[in-house]
Amino acid sequence: MTSRLFRPDIHRRALKVSLIVGCLLAAINHGDTLLAGQMASNQWLKVLLTFCVPYAVSWYSALMADANSG
Repeated sequence: MTSRLFRPDIHRRALKVSLIVGCLLAAINHGDTLLAGQMASNQWLKVLLTFCVPYAVSWYSALMADANSG
């Protein structure tokens, strides 16, 4: 199981998913504030977390799918 945690292909896929989904979610949740140029530091933290969540979900899903397939 430990070797699966660090598989580069899983991390690359999770990164791609997080960039796509994170951009969409950030635009939906913070688009008006971003366009107005009124982002506060705590809002940037929320944007960062917006990208972390789809990364973690994608990575965990791929890890579990790989574990269940063999």
